[in-house]
Amino acid sequence: MALAIAGERSGVGKTTVTLALLSSLCRRSYQIQSFKVGPDYIDPMFHTYVTGRACRNLDPVLTSETYVQQSFLAHRYGSDYALVEGVMGLFDGVKRIQNEKLNLERETENFALSTDFGSTAHIARLLDLPVLLVLDCSRLSGSVAAIAHGYRSFDFRIKIAGVVLNRVGSDRHLQLLKEALEPLQLPILGILRRQENISIPDRHLGLVPTAELSQMDALIDRLADLGDSCFEWEHLLPLLKVEQRQQIELIHPSSQPSRDILDPLRIAVARDRAFSFYYQDNLDILASLGAELVFWSPLTDKSLPEGIQGLYFGGGFPEVFAQNLAENTATRDAVRKAILAGMPTYAECGGLMYLSEKIVDFEENSYPMVGVLPTIAAMSSRLSLGYRQAIALQESPLLPAGGSVWGHEFHRSHLTEQPEAPLFQIRGCDPKSPVTSEGWAMHHVHASYVHLHFGGCPEIPARFLKHCLRFSLAGKESSET
Repeated sequence: MALAIAGERSGVGKTTVTLALLSSLCRRSYQIQSFKVGPDYIDPMFHTYVTGRACRNLDPVLTSETYVQQSFLAHRYGSDYALVEGVMGLFDGVKRIQNEKLNLERETENFALSTDFGSTAHIARLLDLPVLLVLDCSRLSGSVAAIAHGYRSFDFRIKIAGVVLNRVGSDRHLQLLKEALEPLQLPILGILRRQENISIPDRHLGLVPTAELSQMDALIDRLADLGDSCFEWEHLLPLLKVEQRQQIELIHPSSQPSRDILDPLRIAVARDRAFSFYYQDNLDILASLGAELVFWSPLTDKSLPEGIQGLYFGGGFPEVFAQNLAENTATRDAVRKAILAGMPTYAECGGLMYLSEKIVDFEENSYPMVGVLPTIAAMSSRLSLGYRQAIALQESPLLPAGGSVWGHEFHRSHLTEQPEAPLFQIRGCDPKSPVTSEGWAMHHVHASYVHLHFGGCPEIPARFLKHCLRFSLAGKESSET
């Protein structure tokens, strides 16, 4: 079994509760596998830092219900306990339109007409998980019972195993909360007082990533202390305990690109404080297809890794480190030269910004970037957020023209110039949402604000590696003539 940590809404303390549970369990030397509902990148970084095991995203919008089930069963194997952190409020999801099968073959799901597709409740139903409901009690007393009762009775398929009372102000406040909840006979499995010494910094896209926090170990120790003292472990441990059954293997694509001449394909993956948004599944799938992933830093490395056949730039915070990226002229020149030579390149969100001519930060400071895309990435207060169905308007190293894929946008920048021939036509989950276009496909580059999860479309990484192989073979033939 495993336990899903849900909130009655965003901001109630799900992440604090989750990290306190994980930190306390890891202090006892248990092996813990964590999961995160939805497309988030930063919360999984904290999970991974605490547990030492890669946190896995469970997102049926970006992948499929079947993939979510397979991923959960496969990755919890070998752990003592498993925990799933939810997203937003328990029933907050999307009303997803039917996926269109265009030129990409993909599993066709029968999507529910409700608006909780991809929600914590959806995942709990899909995986048959009990739910621990986190309640923000900072402005509540007797009304807490109405909230708890509503969440427990809203969907009979959801089993609320208990509640955590967060931000309790005093002993008197706690007494009022307990008295209100007593008629419901709903177990109180955790009580967290208002915390002044536990604070995780945030900024324009959420929490500050772990790599930028110098006091992470001290924070984890405080969270472990909180977890040791605030939870009813005799009730929680049986809910978290993993039953060791036969291991399930994730089904990855088997159509690997031919490597008769070059084995393996070396793909340079930019990973540092500026570029840290990667789904571990994406990296695993690339490796399963025969790629050797070579991690490097556009911030500090003075050149590209040797012998590479492809480039992968994930998202992150290039705007925060724009000055450092700009000052590393040797690396910017090396990236530009490789791309203009035809090296297949995948750049999403922050990676797209890095390949533009300039980044203009929130203070309107301008910094030169790689410059292969004739546009400028400028920061603004406007947030672009949500799932997107993207239909390729032209061929790229990742998709054929007409190919359809689901992705996710989350950024506060915009491009000053759009391509004459955009990469994608995109729309949101609502069939009535406006249709727009974005993204670049030039110089064998696939660059877009849309983040992709390869678990939903394994044809994408296979196609990317085939392009990398063709680039390698072309270079070999050229050197021999």
